[in-house]
Amino acid sequence: MFYRPKDGHGLPHNPFNAIVAPRPIGWISTIGADGVRNVAPYSFFNAVAYTPPQVMFASNGAKDSLHNIRETGVFCTNVVAHDMRGPMNKSSTALPRHVDEFAHAGLDVAECETIDCPRILGVPASFECRMTQILELEGEDNFVIFGTVTGVHIREDCLKGGRFDVTTFQPLARLGYRDYAVVERVFTLDRPDD
Repeated sequence: MFYRPKDGHGLPHNPFNAIVAPRPIGWISTIGADGVRNVAPYSFFNAVAYTPPQVMFASNGAKDSLHNIRETGVFCTNVVAHDMRGPMNKSSTALPRHVDEFAHAGLDVAECETIDCPRILGVPASFECRMTQILELEGEDNFVIFGTVTGVHIREDCLKGGRFDVTTFQPLARLGYRDYAVVERVFTLDRPDD
């Protein structure tokens, strides 16, 4: 099969997200200038640089997360463990701006150390981030938000032998359609130059 996206794919559902998979989920927490807390999952999320450490996430639509980041210049990315899939899914509900989404999803809040922003208590890891740029992409309401990591929180039980061990919490990954995956097993490959 071959198709040009501008002409449509002719399938019952768009295969693009299913092809680019699995994708890590950035559970993005923010706070507005009015003090209302927001949290939402984004599956177009990833790390983009080591030094300094930087991350990005993309928003399809000018959502509350983007609005809050424009106001405050900060955000926090939280790692989604398999056992938090229910609250993560609930936090994807479209709610009015004045609703505290931490309370709606039943999440406990912790404060960040380097930025004025809430983070999710109990997640395996969180990155405190200062926004460096927001890019508007081709199409209607497509944005990419970049941030430099200014603080890292790691849950103690996720460290094994000095390494962050994803098998301790089974990270959730987004596939296409309404499908997800869980990392339960890892393996190591040495690089040819090692």
